[in-house]
Amino acid sequence: MRPYEVMVIFDAGLEEDVVRAQVARFTQQLTSAGAKSVRTESWGKRRFAYPVQHRNEGYYVVIEANAEPAALSDLERQLKLADEVVRHKVIRLPERVAGRSRPPASTDSTTAVGTNKNGA
Repeated sequence: MRPYEVMVIFDAGLEEDVVRAQVARFTQQLTSAGAKSVRTESWGKRRFAYPVQHRNEGYYVVIEANAEPAALSDLERQLKLADEVVRHKVIRLPERVAGRSRPPASTDSTTAVGTNKNGA
């Protein structure tokens, strides 16, 4: 499983209940495909920096999940077909950013804590 982040922008003309239902549908699709730790974050209605498909604002939603690449390709296909979605972007997160691996502990015993270059 790999960590992914999906940014989805929904049409601002939709009701918030419709947006929540669409997000629930997409997250349900991910979990049924075997995704783990699916987390959603709604940023609300935001104004665009420039017009996108003749629209000036949209609902932003971020979905984070650990899933197989096939599950995300199916989700991306569904996002392309959905009329409610203005834009979307699927990003595979690096392992260290997703909190899966920690940096190695320093084993350098020559430097002492609390000393500077002068040894004070």
